Amino acid sequence: MSPLPIFQSFYVDTYNSFLLFLSQVRSSKINPLSSTATFPDAFKAIPTWKDVSGEFGYGWEQARAVVVVPLFKFLVTLCLVMSVMLFIEIMYMGIVIAYVKLFKRKPEKVYKWEAMNDDIEYGSSLYPMVLVQIPMYNEKEVCQLSIAAACKLSWPSDRIIIQVLDDSTDPASKELVEQECERWAREGVNITFEIRDNRNGYKAGALREGMRHSYVKQCDYVAIFDADFQPDPDFLSRTIPFLIHNPKIALVQARWEFVNADQCIMTRLQEMSLSYHFKVEQEVGSSAFAFFGFNAGVWRISALNESGGWNDQTTVEDMDLAVRATLRGWKFVYVDDLRVKSELPSTLNAFRNQQHRWTCGPSNLFRKMAGKIIRSENVSLGKKFYMIYSFFLVRKILSHIITFFFYCIVLPTTVMIPEVEVPKWAAFYLPSTITLFIATGRPRSFHLLAFWVLFENTMSLLRTKALVMGLLETGRVNEWVVTEKLGDPLKTKLIAEAPKEPQARFRDRVHLLEVCVGAYLLFCGCYDVAYGNNFLFVYLLLQSMAFFLVGFGFVGTLVPPSS
Repeated sequence: MSPLPIFQSFYVDTYNSFLLFLSQVRSSKINPLSSTATFPDAFKAIPTWKDVSGEFGYGWEQARAVVVVPLFKFLVTLCLVMSVMLFIEIMYMGIVIAYVKLFKRKPEKVYKWEAMNDDIEYGSSLYPMVLVQIPMYNEKEVCQLSIAAACKLSWPSDRIIIQVLDDSTDPASKELVEQECERWAREGVNITFEIRDNRNGYKAGALREGMRHSYVKQCDYVAIFDADFQPDPDFLSRTIPFLIHNPKIALVQARWEFVNADQCIMTRLQEMSLSYHFKVEQEVGSSAFAFFGFNAGVWRISALNESGGWNDQTTVEDMDLAVRATLRGWKFVYVDDLRVKSELPSTLNAFRNQQHRWTCGPSNLFRKMAGKIIRSENVSLGKKFYMIYSFFLVRKILSHIITFFFYCIVLPTTVMIPEVEVPKWAAFYLPSTITLFIATGRPRSFHLLAFWVLFENTMSLLRTKALVMGLLETGRVNEWVVTEKLGDPLKTKLIAEAPKEPQARFRDRVHLLEVCVGAYLLFCGCYDVAYGNNFLFVYLLLQSMAFFLVGFGFVGTLVPPSS
């Protein structure tokens, strides 16, 4: 029963009674302000607020029984289905990894691989020509490290070209990068400094422009490193042989290793997630279907060009290229014991910007490429299922939805709706098992599992918001914010010890949505303490605290703004 007619009746009855009272005053000439004056009987028929609240309570109970309870029962069922889908995916990947490790299915054994050796008669002419691209944008903190690492790659100097693609708008950054390129050029390194007069297409645009230079035509392969990447000297000698001896392989990829993982607890938690991504998800994609998202590696230039080159239709140009190359029939190889050092974002805003791009981009790519994947004639039915269901739907979409809506909205709300029950296996055993499997990616951080769960649940709000933007192609879907980097660990330490006065203002660090969700979880936790009969309040109060810490910006390294 709607409460609106109740209030309408209340006001109509009051108004009519007041008119009757005025007419009685005029006819009897009584003084309405006199202490002996009495109100007419009409006023006794007006519904009191107690009556109204009773009617409103009845209407709420009806709405609760007819709408709220069935709705949340449906939402719980839906979340259980998604949880089971995610659990099955995790178990499947665990089985594949166990098989790979048990039977020692290393890439060197699966594919033909022979070490590159110098030949006295032919010299370095047997080595293929390799292009190394390093795109940059206002990254003076790390540019020297990445350029130096690229220039120290163990490869004949006449068979490699280092191409630094600098889109910097900061004159100091641009000057520093140019000086670093000139310094290595004087030491005999074949390095070029390329700039553009615009930032069209962002990173994808810079890489696409870099491939158009005439000297690139003599190259067979291209290695691509972000501005903070530091490959080991033997990187090319370990990856190029896969491409030389296996003509169907388009990409050989390495694993990220993080130079600042111990900087703060936020970087430790990121390390846990990304270690699982590389050790498990990338390994499974490579071993089972020769497909995964591109991060850091070497491309066959002919495959890159055949796939359409770099495209800026989304903010995940690397994943976009990987999908298009796969649809052309190319294969990828992931080498787990080949590492490339990189830097994790250590400030909360940098991490939030990165996560927005990493979530919004794949969902937007799924929107644009799902139909092409289904219609592709160069991909087997099993591989199509893996790309659509496992790679995109479960890992890139459902994992974020289930984390936020189930554990931060639906489950907390059930403490106020006792008619809706969540099975213990779904509320505790299933997520605990998934968490333990993910922890295998970085055993040294096992003691941080509880913090990791709370932090991932908190960040799921941002990811779900970005996910919706990508699927609906609205809002900040094409926003590209370069992840802030701090560079040298010593410099980072000095920054962290800088005076706190110039730090960002408190109100600039507040994230309102996280604060609101934290307040809701706090309310649900307090309600469960007062009226509940289980221990869910322990989780709710801890999770609300995590939302408040992120919402008020008390996570990560606090860095003073540049003057």
